[in-house]
Amino acid sequence: MTKNLYPSFGILLVDDEPSFLRSLGIALERGGGINNVFRCQDSRDVLGILERERIGLVTLDLTMPHVSGEKLLMRIVEDHPDVGVIVISGLNQVETAVRCIKQGAFDYFVKTDEQDRLIEGIRRAIRLQELREENQALRQRVLSDTLEHPEVFAPIVTDDKGMRALFKYLESVASSSEPVLICGESGTGKELFAQAVHTLSRRKGPLVSVNVAGLDDNMFADTLFGHQRGAFTGAENARAGMIEQAAEGTLFLDEIGDLSVASQVKLLRLLQEGEYYPLGSDRPKRLRARVVVATHQDLAQKQSSGEFRKDLYYRLRTHPVHVPPLRQRKRDIPLLLEHFLEEAAEALGKVKPTVPRQLPVLLSNYDFPGNVRELRAIVYDAMSVHQSRMLSMEVFKRAIHFNSDESATGVIEPQSVFVADAPLPTLDSVADLLVDEAMARAEGNQSIASRLLGISQPALSKRLRKRRS
Repeated sequence: MTKNLYPSFGILLVDDEPSFLRSLGIALERGGGINNVFRCQDSRDVLGILERERIGLVTLDLTMPHVSGEKLLMRIVEDHPDVGVIVISGLNQVETAVRCIKQGAFDYFVKTDEQDRLIEGIRRAIRLQELREENQALRQRVLSDTLEHPEVFAPIVTDDKGMRALFKYLESVASSSEPVLICGESGTGKELFAQAVHTLSRRKGPLVSVNVAGLDDNMFADTLFGHQRGAFTGAENARAGMIEQAAEGTLFLDEIGDLSVASQVKLLRLLQEGEYYPLGSDRPKRLRARVVVATHQDLAQKQSSGEFRKDLYYRLRTHPVHVPPLRQRKRDIPLLLEHFLEEAAEALGKVKPTVPRQLPVLLSNYDFPGNVRELRAIVYDAMSVHQSRMLSMEVFKRAIHFNSDESATGVIEPQSVFVADAPLPTLDSVADLLVDEAMARAEGNQSIASRLLGISQPALSKRLRKRRS
């Protein structure tokens, strides 16, 4: 199986010493998981390689025969301004380093520097190049207003502009190796977004999902990192963790807001260092999966209260995605209703019924605290008892009435709808305004409007007749 290349763009190593090229290439792959590498010993070939290959970063030796590193640096900056350059010289000269930085080099290292410092500098340059490419891709998609891979988002039924903007954003960050944070209320379909990220990333490995809610620190470490034989009592055989199972693919950690502080430290180190230790092992393994996390909790609030580490929070929100609740995209309710009716009819072996005209109006005036998952459950319940040609609204009315009563037990903060220092309206005028708004939301249906107002339909009908007389 062809392994994934990291980063998505190539890194060109330029040096006239083959031994240094070979050792640097090995160090990058072993120490940083960087394997999309090109090597060049002849400085005269550099510009040709940049024309032919998709190179995003060049490491450049200064002292070379034929064409010097400084001349190449100026040509690269002039002809390929989107390509980053790191100078690696055998000479520790401050004036030369300053001159190279002024000419456009991203960084300057001496060959005698510690290898870990050089690798970290290259990794830092890679992250900046990835952010530059993502920003360019995002600007292009915003201007074009088109999706390159609409088929990836087919499982997410929507006609909402905000959701479409999220799709374009995911396409822009798909090639990044940075984690994606998916936030949203329960039932909004966060797992579908995680699947979309995985598909767009075009990774060879699988999508491995782990719900971390309820895992204590030891269970979290064992689940993700795996263990060696004899690591603890009962560990008779070695077991690969979820990270290893997701190699070359995507690791999806759901309910990340429920992680203990100790587990948060382990996850932070995994993301920062790109390596982990299976339990009972003193040999690290590389993280070779894209990490996607999701939560229904407010992580910003949790980190402010000290329940969630700030450094982990900022590390995770490199690519944040907030899935809006169903009540904020009510245009999707008729689409989802049709989708779930077809799905339920096929699953239950029934013919899809005709939808009453009032049903979408009824549903659009309900807040759906359980979001899309709640709507799906109600539709399946209605289809399971459906008998006639026309779909009955009774199941929907009962569900909405029950759930509305349940949510009404919560404390509602009073909100003023009046303008300070302005005259107060009369009770009759306020009542008329309420009736007009309810009738507008119910699209003229008195039964639904009376439900919104909390009065009986005869009482509403009487009030409307009185106003007309």
